[in-house]
Amino acid sequence: MDTRNLETDYLIIGSGAVGMAFTDTILNETDASIIIVDQHHKPGGHWNDAYSFVTLHQPSAFYGVSSTELSSGRLDEFGLNKGLHELASGPEVLAYYDQVMRHQFLTSGRVQYFPMCKYQGNSSFSSITSKQTFNVNVKNKIVDCTYFKTSVPATHTPNFEIGENVEFLPLNNLPGLTSARDAYVIVGGGKTGIDACLWLLEHQVNPDLIYWIMPRDAWWIDRVNTQQSRAFFNQSVGAQASQLEAIGQAENMLDLFKRLEKSGVLMRLDQNVRPTMFHGATVSRDELKQLRRIQNVIRKGRVKKLSKQGIDFNQEHLVMPENTVYIDCSACAIAATKTFPIFEKTKITIQTVRSFQPIFSASFIAHIEANYHDQIEKNDICQVVPLPNHDYDWLLGMAAQMRNQQRWSKEDGLRQWMMDNRLDGFTKLLTPNENSTAEELETFKRIKAAIPSVLENMPKLVEEIMSKPKILN
Repeated sequence: MDTRNLETDYLIIGSGAVGMAFTDTILNETDASIIIVDQHHKPGGHWNDAYSFVTLHQPSAFYGVSSTELSSGRLDEFGLNKGLHELASGPEVLAYYDQVMRHQFLTSGRVQYFPMCKYQGNSSFSSITSKQTFNVNVKNKIVDCTYFKTSVPATHTPNFEIGENVEFLPLNNLPGLTSARDAYVIVGGGKTGIDACLWLLEHQVNPDLIYWIMPRDAWWIDRVNTQQSRAFFNQSVGAQASQLEAIGQAENMLDLFKRLEKSGVLMRLDQNVRPTMFHGATVSRDELKQLRRIQNVIRKGRVKKLSKQGIDFNQEHLVMPENTVYIDCSACAIAATKTFPIFEKTKITIQTVRSFQPIFSASFIAHIEANYHDQIEKNDICQVVPLPNHDYDWLLGMAAQMRNQQRWSKEDGLRQWMMDNRLDGFTKLLTPNENSTAEELETFKRIKAAIPSVLENMPKLVEEIMSKPKILN
């Protein structure tokens, strides 16, 4: 077996969205050398395995790497995202990362890229396609960008039994269907399940033939509230004011979600079913209208077995037509639950420091790594905002994010850095200036006025979660 010895300042494990964002900021703020290792043949991480019709769920304008625009600045003129900022397709995202790697990272002379290689630990990795191994002398840090371990249907192993002769496929294979089926069963209530349902409806499948297995209903974010341009100020910043007011005024957790829904911060599929899940998924109002056309929503818990006879749940069997196709959307997009210190002596583990924004978080962590030297201080600035799963995680994430924002406000120049960082999205929008309208200034007043009640009431709501967590599961 052939072994090569290499040397670098940073050894980055993963060239997905997180690894690329971290590399971009380190490359632009230091003179460090970098080695990137990834098992895929091209940068982009899980986008290499995603279904062909996948798109971003947030505006392209704050996705990718900070130094290079992904968005053209357009609003979509048709489709279910009409009137909102464009959402890049999977192929567009992959092409973008390929361009960034080839024309920015590699041409810098400070980045070495090793695709189709598997990290073995102990600063060594090996080629998947040959017997070549590499030992790396890492002078600064190993950067683990695999924490999120994003799972997609094409590479996911279902945790339920699949009987013989059952037509079971990942949603990647939907465009390959060549004939109609008597029933289309979507297994999974998350964002891939949403995408599968919308794809079927878009391609003229009768909604009465769609069966959506939903172990847990979810709260969804209205996508109009994620638009980062000033044209959407009233929606985006207005939603932030509304969520602070909801926290400050809520009598309990149930009341909090009623207020968040009433003010347009969160949405749900069925007004009669209270969601117990929250993963931060965004949905447009037009998408929600389409999803509500599906009446066969199956809320019987998790699937135990799929067979030619139908679906087995824990306590019940559901008969399905013989000509049924089962579409696997059960993969968990981000499965990580345990958190770690981001900065250790010889290692950085990229995690979220702002809710729902792992890409911005990666760039932010790189900036702190490049400009601060004390490990304790760096971890104090970069406290982890846990990934959401249950409904109450919306509030826990908000509390952690507000703690970080308050800490960041004490750092000279950090707010300006965020305003200049393309991945940030909202700091610039949240900053009053001489061009702010009277209506915008009134929204800023709402935010300021809500803070005291938030600081008083949030601990009470968090205490409710901690004392009676099972009630909200």
